[in-house]
Amino acid sequence: MKPILLHPDDNVLVLAEPILAGQTIEIDGAELVAPGAVAVGHKIARRALVAGEKILKYGAPIGSMTVSVTAGEHVHMHNMKSDYIASHTRLATGEGRG
Repeated sequence: MKPILLHPDDNVLVLAEPILAGQTIEIDGAELVAPGAVAVGHKIARRALVAGEKILKYGAPIGSMTVSVTAGEHVHMHNMKSDYIASHTRLATGEGRG
């Protein structure tokens, strides 16, 4: 399985199909074993990322890592934060409130 690189500067890749823990994935021509299951459309680390490092998607920063991860690990709300809003939910913008 080969994840999608949206921009050459990105340090995350997007999954066109789900991956299972232990499945072989290809990142930058190298094969590695997926450390965990990740759903379609989600991001995985293109390389090891350290806590505080900016996450680049579409060649632009979308947030920062809150913990360090290895290549192939899931990058999502559990280990990153937005640098723009306090939350990743619509409630943070006022949408969805009664």
